[in-house]
Amino acid sequence: MSTRNSPARSGRPGLGLSLLALTASVVIALAAVGCGSQAATPEGGAPPPPEVSVAQVLSKQVRQWDDFTGRVSAVESVELRARVSGYVDRVAFKEGQEVKKGDLLFVIDPRRYRAELNRAQAQLEQARAEARLAKTQDKRAQTLVEAKAISREEAETRRAATTQGDAAVRAAEAAVASAQLDLTFSEVRSPIDGRAGRAMVTVGNLASADQTVLTTVVSQNPMYVYFESDEQTYLRYNELARKGQREGNKNPVRIGLASETGYPHEGTVDFTDNQVDPTTGTIRARAVVDNADRVFTQGLFARVQLEGSAEFKAMLVDDKAVLTDQDRKYVYVLGPKNEAVRKDVVLGRMIQGLRVVESGLAPTDKVIVHGVQKVFFPGMPVSPKTIAMGAAAPLPAAPGAAAGAL
Repeated sequence: MSTRNSPARSGRPGLGLSLLALTASVVIALAAVGCGSQAATPEGGAPPPPEVSVAQVLSKQVRQWDDFTGRVSAVESVELRARVSGYVDRVAFKEGQEVKKGDLLFVIDPRRYRAELNRAQAQLEQARAEARLAKTQDKRAQTLVEAKAISREEAETRRAATTQGDAAVRAAEAAVASAQLDLTFSEVRSPIDGRAGRAMVTVGNLASADQTVLTTVVSQNPMYVYFESDEQTYLRYNELARKGQREGNKNPVRIGLASETGYPHEGTVDFTDNQVDPTTGTIRARAVVDNADRVFTQGLFARVQLEGSAEFKAMLVDDKAVLTDQDRKYVYVLGPKNEAVRKDVVLGRMIQGLRVVESGLAPTDKVIVHGVQKVFFPGMPVSPKTIAMGAAAPLPAAPGAAAGAL
């Protein structure tokens, strides 16, 4: 009897045991995988419903605001030019400071104009003296002509001299007034309250009358904000005004600057242009805003919101819930058996961060907001979690939370 192939006599007694152990490990691993798969899969082999966040449609009174871009402009802006020619004798203000109406800004050498005023006043005195003499001679001529001591022609000549003397006086008075104006214009004063710009001409430079710009002054409070509305919006506003759906046509606006969040400033529209620009299809409007705190400066960019309608009741949803199917918009709402039900909707504008739904939803609908990408077809079961409309998505559960619960 041969025993060559017997394990006990081959010198390798552990080989058979190793093969048996390996086989047993594989069987146990496969059994564990099968058990885990069975535990993770519900009855029937279907995956669990996806978790989604649902929010009830928000129904409340709102106002519609339209967005525009504009530029800040001063109500009054003046380029100060010299009214008389001469060399600048003094700059009497600090560049960039606020000035009042009548404040002295520049002095042009006044000596020439003072001398001209003195000459005009002297000529006025001379004309008055000659006029008095002419009147005296005329009065005497009337007496002499009655006594036939002088001819009537001589009397008429003296009467004409009286009239010429009166005219010379009036001309001399006008010359004095003109010289007085020129002397006054040698002092350049601010015509408005506002902020002065930089001095364009410094001491010693020649300023030419009606040509040389000395500085600029812009008013500070209130300020204008100019913006342009498109043609369709303008027509819509007119239609609402005719229907009485704009409260008293007050046209309130909200304004925000580039560095500001939201629209912290309020004003009203006080002017709309009388024609639409045919090249751009827009019409210009102007809002007045208070600037007591000097936030606005001429030329700044501004974001403008104009009230588009009176207060009305609207249904609002989070814009993240809206899906697109070609040219149609739709949302998923929660059905009675926790399934996703598709509803086509007609959307309006954004108001207070939410989207207006003009039709397609009921106020009692609960819209799937977060996790809508997990819904692959209408009627799909979901696991809903209720949140407030517009709230952020709930944070996912910590990885160890489920393990700790076991």
